[in-house]
This record gives sequence, structure tokens and C-alpha cells, in this order.
Amino acid sequence: MTSELLTTGEAAALLGCSRQHVVDLCGRGDLPSLTVGSHRRLRRSDVERLARSGTRADARRLEQIRSLWLHRAVAGRLARDPERVLARATRNLDRLEQVHPTGTSARWLARWRALIADGPEAVMRALTAESTEADELRQNSPFAGVLPERERLAIIRATRRHAPPSGLRP
Repeated sequence: MTSELLTTGEAAALLGCSRQHVVDLCGRGDLPSLTVGSHRRLRRSDVERLARSGTRADARRLEQIRSLWLHRAVAGRLARDPERVLARATRNLDRLEQVHPTGTSARWLARWRALIADGPEAVMRALTAESTEADELRQNSPFAGVLPERERLAIIRATRRHAPPSGLRP
């Protein structure tokens, strides 16, 4: 039975996406999961069904576009008030590093900390870049709470209407 249950990291490897994307799929109800102790587990059959669906690449691209649009808005706030935005991100990093002291998330959080130490321009480039590394950074973003909820929801609605999956590289 346990070989039929996967961790989010194992599911991400099978799907060819980030662990955070798997967590997001579970949170939205797109991928069923179980809680074993304090850990999320996924049935191999559910993950394989999603992998065969043929829509995972399009869903992943749409998620990347939505994240990019949200982080472009964060970049706008960073341009207007770098001290406040970077202070918020630093507080979030402090909290996130307590929750994720090791593993892949910890490595991405350490990368954000280094970018913040390099200053607003380095952060701005990471927030708005269209690269695999930037996609992963945004999946582990310390910028929660920078955008007001109303603005965040408006951006999500706008990406549903206007951002085609072809808007990012394949």
C-alpha cells in the first residue's frame, strides 16, 4: 500500500513540475490527497491519471503566467516602495525558513534571501524574468501580503481572460 502512496516531491517528479505546483493542485482539489500524520500523500493512480490527461502542460503554463503577472504587480509595488516591500519579504522569509529548514524549498528561500541582500534591482529581475529558475523562485515566493487581496484577485481574473498558455516559452 505505501508504494502506492507518493510524497508531493515524488508526484512532482512524475508530473515534471515543482513540488509547490503539486501542493497547489491538491489545495485546489485538482489532485486528490490524503493526510498521513502531518504529511500529504497522493495515490500513484491519481498522479498517473493526471500525467496522462495531456492538460498538465497547459495548466502548468497557465499557472506560470498567473504567477508572473502577480509578481509583475509586486515589482510595481517594489518600484514605488522598495523598503516596505523588501521588509515584508524578509519577514515572510524568516517565517518560511522556520517552516522549511531543509530541502528544496529551503534552497529557493536562501536564493530569495541572497537576491534581497543584493538589492531591489536584483529582486526586480527575479520577479519579472521568464526562465525556469524564475518560475521556481516564484513558486517559493516570500512576497505574500504585498498585494492587497482585491488587487491579487483582479490579476487572477485578468489572467483567466487574457493570458494564453502560449504567452510563455514551452
